[in-house]
Amino acid sequence: MAAVDIVTRSGEARRAPTRARSLQRRLQRPGAWFALPAAVLFAVFFAYPLVISLWQSFFSTRGGELRWVGLDQYLRLFQDPLVATSLGNAFLILVIQVPVMIGVALGLAYVLNQTWLRFRSGFRLLYFLPAVTTLVAYSVVFRVLLATDGGAVNQLLGLVGVAPVDWLDSELWARVALIASITWRWTGYNMVILLAGLQSIPAEQYEAARIDGAGRWATFARVVVPQLRPAIVFTTVTSTIGALQLFDENVILTGGGPNNATLTPVLYLYKVGFQQFEPGYASAIAWVLVLLTGVISIIQFRLLREKK
Repeated sequence: MAAVDIVTRSGEARRAPTRARSLQRRLQRPGAWFALPAAVLFAVFFAYPLVISLWQSFFSTRGGELRWVGLDQYLRLFQDPLVATSLGNAFLILVIQVPVMIGVALGLAYVLNQTWLRFRSGFRLLYFLPAVTTLVAYSVVFRVLLATDGGAVNQLLGLVGVAPVDWLDSELWARVALIASITWRWTGYNMVILLAGLQSIPAEQYEAARIDGAGRWATFARVVVPQLRPAIVFTTVTSTIGALQLFDENVILTGGGPNNATLTPVLYLYKVGFQQFEPGYASAIAWVLVLLTGVISIIQFRLLREKK
């Protein structure tokens, strides 16, 4: 009997982990079912178009006939002057607009984090409001404000004796108008992220810097900026991606003109795909832009990350 009991107990001991695993699987099934809708949406609206666009980039539809061309679409990129023009415009916006916007956002966040400032909540809301406006709506508003004849901006300039500026039909001023509109739209968004980073810095660090005799600028440069490095990296990378993917603003403000001065890669991709009806070439442009964005983001992460 003792031997039988021992065998029975050993059998139950072996079955116990199996029962536990079975119970664990049953408990995990509801989670899998809840995740299924999101997985289906991801597969249908992201993964499938991604794969199809890559497959399509190796085919040409010129003449209404689908035929395999291999890497010809990618080789064509190096011979297309508009690709170089659009990338040059994107990098110009990136080099000028992103540092200015992050710098202004950081300055605003620092000021709005000061305890001596009255109505801080109101100012924060005021600066963040542009971020909740739709891209199309604010672009239309800027187009009306910057109109050469009768625009509010030129009317204000006329009050101080400045001649009207051809904001949207001059290559230089069209770029300035585009950069100004993007900066207005996204500065408040980045300011909120940086402000959250500022509020996570312990007050003891400010007190220690004050005891050591550090002034406001020294405290900002040696205490605030190093602590804000993760937030600065995040806002810089996301702003860079946004600059390379710029589409709505320049479509509505300038349509990519004048003389392709505000033509960006995504706008050119749209024109190739939906106006020239060359989806294969547009897909090739999209994949090159994705790879370029990834490379630039990795470089920024490596340059801006904190050294150990």
